[in-house]
Amino acid sequence: MSEARLLSDAPWLASGPAARVLALLNADGEEARVIGGAVRNALMKIPLGDIDIATTALPDEVVRRAKRASIKSVPTGIEHGTVTLVVEGQPFEVTTLREDTETYGRKAKVTFGRDWVRDAERRDFTINGLSVDADGVVHDHVGGLDDIAANRVRFIGDPARRIAEDYLRILRFFRFHAAYGEGEVDRAGYLACVSGRDGLGELSAERIRMEMLKLVVADGAAAAVVAMGDGGLLQPLFGGVAYTGPFAAMIGIESCMELSPSAMRRLAALTVAVTEDARRIAGRLRLSNTEAKALDSMGHRWWRLPGMDEAHARRRLYRLGDDAYRDRLLLAWARSGTRGDVEQWRALATLPQRWRAPHFPLRASDFIARGIAEGPALGHVLTLAEDAWLAADFPLEPKTLSDIADQTVARFTRDHRL
Repeated sequence: MSEARLLSDAPWLASGPAARVLALLNADGEEARVIGGAVRNALMKIPLGDIDIATTALPDEVVRRAKRASIKSVPTGIEHGTVTLVVEGQPFEVTTLREDTETYGRKAKVTFGRDWVRDAERRDFTINGLSVDADGVVHDHVGGLDDIAANRVRFIGDPARRIAEDYLRILRFFRFHAAYGEGEVDRAGYLACVSGRDGLGELSAERIRMEMLKLVVADGAAAAVVAMGDGGLLQPLFGGVAYTGPFAAMIGIESCMELSPSAMRRLAALTVAVTEDARRIAGRLRLSNTEAKALDSMGHRWWRLPGMDEAHARRRLYRLGDDAYRDRLLLAWARSGTRGDVEQWRALATLPQRWRAPHFPLRASDFIARGIAEGPALGHVLTLAEDAWLAADFPLEPKTLSDIADQTVARFTRDHRL
């Protein structure tokens, strides 16, 4: 199978850093092409990410040519044929054509080659197996052009063999379908993923995290996650129940609120009912401290938020801050199902845009003047006073604040018999 067409509207092939790298490598009997995602995205008319380049030149030759042209080279994966060239601050992964001769999961014993067809056939999906040369000619040896036209994600060759080479391809299959596919997932690929699901246990938490955080924010994430759940693929990943209904609801809420997709919000909707769930997911996916804290905060007593009035909501906002308040509220909304009024939820969610919490106006000096000594007791009194100030709905009048301070000291003195 071989097909070629001209890629229109690709000025980055004619000039700029990518064109410079191609010109560097397209000389003295060697050939270079842009491969993979950049070609796919250009054909689908969506923004390009990284621009990766394949070449017939061996890694040492790539480094030699870069040095001669005063281009920085970094041996990021030279044992597998990959050298990163940095041109005008933009990195380009340049990889010598390969033939996988023996495969052990993700690790493969490789030999370098010069056959573009063999190199394309060892890749994962047809839409990622395309290449484009410096003249803008797209080369298709695996049927990727037809699949791009049909918005279809298919494995190259035998799906089971592709998956056995790297079980992360199970997650990538659903992520790419969510991002680029339409309709039902490819049947042959789906069945191979289900059959190979035990291999997910061989993957590192870091690699799973990377794929899942990309998957949950893709346009077609809701349907892809349902398909994964139907195939028994979510439980091995999360070690617990996956809530596909709240996950779909969260996607709808973000759209309703005109919010950018949030991987942590969506992950919480999919996996977190209580804080114990958040801690389990944080461990299984090796989330960063910031991500784990966000997940834990969303799972903390979210069920207390449905139906609260605005006074209660202001107190929650004051305690949590804008981001944590919004995310916990949206999780409560997503888990509420059809309960509650949409406009009421919307009003609560937009509270940070309409109201700014004042700073707690009482200070330590106010209580020292009332006979509270510095130390733990002073901190405790300040906490009690802040609670009373919140219950009184954030008053700022001096007389009211003085009364709160007096009453707090009297209560503390009575309780501690000072």
